[in-house]
Amino acid sequence: MKKIISYNVNGIRAALKKGFAEWLKNENPDILCIQETKAQPEQIDSLLFEYLGYHSYWFSAQKKGYSGVGILTKEKPDNIEYGMGIKKYDNEGRFLRADFGNVSVVSVYHPSGSSGDERQAFKMQWLEDFRTYVNKLQKTRPNLIISGDYNICRLWIDIHNPEKQQNTSGFLPEERQWFQKFVDDGFIDSFRKFNHEPHNYTWWSYRANARNNNKGWRIDYHMISKEFEDKIIAASILPEVKHSDHCPVTVDVDF
Repeated sequence: MKKIISYNVNGIRAALKKGFAEWLKNENPDILCIQETKAQPEQIDSLLFEYLGYHSYWFSAQKKGYSGVGILTKEKPDNIEYGMGIKKYDNEGRFLRADFGNVSVVSVYHPSGSSGDERQAFKMQWLEDFRTYVNKLQKTRPNLIISGDYNICRLWIDIHNPEKQQNTSGFLPEERQWFQKFVDDGFIDSFRKFNHEPHNYTWWSYRANARNNNKGWRIDYHMISKEFEDKIIAASILPEVKHSDHCPVTVDVDF
């Protein structure tokens, strides 16, 4: 069994100053998918992660202090793929894949559309291109675990006050419609396989004491190929872990 964690750290260097390394040592996942590193590879202390027993791989944005994904893994992967081969997305460091035998684990950071119409249009285009890319990838790598920050609440129970959020990026009807299509393509929302309760969130605004009041959004997921469904053992959210405005999400998979 492997414990896989996905965590948008909102800046790896900032998280390390808040005790991230100690948490990682205690939590001890087999694989950690990281989003929003906000760092170039040379700015990340890979020796620290090596000391904790991890091989580390980083795919950074060209723009400094922005976006970026990483994978820490105890077992050395057979192969690492940096990006999707689509320049405008790869320039933003949003997709990193590690292959272990016939299983592939992806750390993905979907764009946010909250800064305005231009980025929302970029996000919607990314979503279509991402789905096309993944459906093609499934033909050669059918056992996919796509972990990361999707920047979309999939269901009404995944966001506080859904009635008022219909026009907010991250909960737009067209975004949720895209997510349903992605599920229909053959992906399991691993957390919802085990937990159907509301008020389970993975991101909270820094404003208005949102985290203490648990007024959040569930936007971080482990989406797993349907063929692999019987290998999913457990999934959870760790809201008490606080190095970021997100919290980690876990899945235990038998592979």
